[in-house]
Amino acid sequence: MSDQQDPRLRIAAVGFLNPAPLMWDFEHPPLDAVLGRRYRVERMTPSECANRLATGRADIGLVPIASLATSPGLRILPGCTIASKDRVRSLLLVRRAAQPFAAVRTVAADTASRTTLVYARILFHMWGNPQIPFLPLAADLDAMLDRADAAIIIGDPALLALEEQFNRFERTGEELVYHDLAHQWRAMTGHPFVSAVWGIACSSAARGNALDESIAEDFIRSRDHGVEHIETLAAEWSARLPIPEDTIRTYLETNIHYVLDEECLEGMRLFFRMAAEVGALPECAFSPEALAAR
Repeated sequence: MSDQQDPRLRIAAVGFLNPAPLMWDFEHPPLDAVLGRRYRVERMTPSECANRLATGRADIGLVPIASLATSPGLRILPGCTIASKDRVRSLLLVRRAAQPFAAVRTVAADTASRTTLVYARILFHMWGNPQIPFLPLAADLDAMLDRADAAIIIGDPALLALEEQFNRFERTGEELVYHDLAHQWRAMTGHPFVSAVWGIACSSAARGNALDESIAEDFIRSRDHGVEHIETLAAEWSARLPIPEDTIRTYLETNIHYVLDEECLEGMRLFFRMAAEVGALPECAFSPEALAAR
């Protein structure tokens, strides 16, 4: 069935562990069958989610917040986010121990990310190294550090890098420092690190799908049910990733924050203001009015 023949809203979802609670109702009974008649879900990287929405190949996507500054046709479904109010574990800047931030000359940047790289550019300005070049590379820590002094990796590859840090040191003898970027951001600014929100393309209404509160309610309800089933998600994902179940449980319960509350909205305002000041993003007058519904 082509997109023109399929009346369902197209969702660009992220295939990492961290959005798993947001996707609960889309993947588990009893509501998966009901939602499957209204939405069609595809999984991809965060940067590809933004591309899909920007090019009209998706109606709703879990988008890096940086895309809100570069794709003015997007609005935000209220209620849900991927954020952290301190340590997150899955957003890492890894550098050689002998090189402090100000001495790092190049950074290999995970091509799956957009927003994390903007946060990192702001932080490097604050660390006194504003002109550092970022080299886009796939998320392979060894290959990245062969090309650059430091590396930024996100999502599941970052979680796996943390699990493997002792083995890597035993294998290479190279001493590395693993910085949690969400913790660094909180320490420097006092605000949450907001990674992603559900974005919706205003043009989706042209396909006969009105932007109404019932869409937001579907996503908020799914989030709430997912948060209620962290134990089940930890068991499911420990079978998919070589990460202990307890670590996954703590990650989903403690490290990730899923509610787009006022503190997160204020953090987004600060992010856009600072990103424009350092030239990492065009000016974006973000306000709660960017929400598609309340």
